[in-house]
Amino acid sequence: MSHRRTKIVATIGPATRTTERMVELIEAGVDVFRFNFAHATRAMHAENVAMAREAAERTGKQVGILGDLPGPKLRIGEVADGLIGLRTGSEVTLTTEPVVGSPERLSVSYEGLPAACSPGNLVYLADGRLRLRIDACGADEVRCTVEVGGPIASHQGLNLPGAEVSLPAAGREDLEWVDFAVAQRIDLLAISFVRRAEDVTAVERRVRTSGADIPVIAKIEKPQAIERAEEIIKAVTAGVMVARGDLGIELELEKVPTAQKRLLALAGHHSVPTITATQMLASMTASPRPTRAEVSDVANAIYQGTDAVMLSEETAVGEYPVEAVRVMDRIARETETDLPYGDWVFNRAGDDPSDVASSVARAAVGSTYTLGLAALVVPTRSGRTARLVSAHRPRVPVLAVSPRIETVRRLNLLFGVQCVLADDWDGITALIAECAELARECGVAGSGDLIGITAGLPEQELGTNLFEIHRVP
Repeated sequence: MSHRRTKIVATIGPATRTTERMVELIEAGVDVFRFNFAHATRAMHAENVAMAREAAERTGKQVGILGDLPGPKLRIGEVADGLIGLRTGSEVTLTTEPVVGSPERLSVSYEGLPAACSPGNLVYLADGRLRLRIDACGADEVRCTVEVGGPIASHQGLNLPGAEVSLPAAGREDLEWVDFAVAQRIDLLAISFVRRAEDVTAVERRVRTSGADIPVIAKIEKPQAIERAEEIIKAVTAGVMVARGDLGIELELEKVPTAQKRLLALAGHHSVPTITATQMLASMTASPRPTRAEVSDVANAIYQGTDAVMLSEETAVGEYPVEAVRVMDRIARETETDLPYGDWVFNRAGDDPSDVASSVARAAVGSTYTLGLAALVVPTRSGRTARLVSAHRPRVPVLAVSPRIETVRRLNLLFGVQCVLADDWDGITALIAECAELARECGVAGSGDLIGITAGLPEQELGTNLFEIHRVP
């Protein structure tokens, strides 16, 4: 079976917290596991990491792990028995006091809540499924009427569209989770509710101080981030996530599709990987089949150039987590046959004449058409060259080769890139010979095929500055 180009990210939760279920998810097509640090304890997530690594070993496939920092999201506290219901038309009080939540009174983890609210404003709970209207604001509480009721669980999110919430992008809790991620050797970190490029600085500094190099992904889910999208994208070359759940609450709903299209195009122009997330196959949380609209939504994100599509509650708490991955896999494979690869070579990623590696990447992808190359092989330590090649969306397979297991796992996020672990190379001649052998062994090219191989001459200090056409022996 040919390799799927679009990558699949699956969130691990109560429905999938076993090694056996993670094995099933990998075999169904998962490339990256997401652990949401807003839920569960450090001990539980340490178990998740161990199970994910064991599942990868069992399947023989290196899978990336994405740690998702909680961020400055307003959340309700504990509720009785972990789940309660709010009845439409009833009254509920939001309080900053640490109480156990009931249908009449809910605790909120933000002391500035009353000051940020005004009578008549709306409050959304549980990714917008519940809607409250504010009746009155006191010193430490806000009284509301439930306009749209439903179930709500402990620690679910709360949104105040249009309100100015003065919370840091990465608070003490987030930085402690960064330390956890470093200790657990997690492959990627996502920063929630980024509003400006500077919001990623504290996390990156914490990672570096710990002696690690975990790439950081910015989650775009606030109107302020949409306004500053280009500066954020340029600041985080590891990737951006179009997190449409909160974005669809904070922004007018009808503007979300346009925002998604613009974000994916901007990221593509700057050769930055993208994840499109939230409610992609939401109906499969309780149904074995998605809606036709959801299928079109997934396909549309792929047509717009996303690197990865993400499953959240579908795999975290859904009744059909493995089937949701299989459906995502089938949609992606069918859509990929209709993508404008030839056009993307020249008009998707921007050209930086001063960047040698970027020029080599563009030339390499272009040569797959002019010379009929069967594949591209990209040796890389950091993963940067593979990212630049992937940004041009080559139609042929791209095999990234790295001596670093961290790089192998991280490259699972890149469109069209397969990655294998290899011994470090001693010289260019040996490197090229090994790349040709790996292309044949991994099935991306056969004996006699022409392939393209990128490389870098260390003494030149230019990064990737060489491209060779090689015939597979």
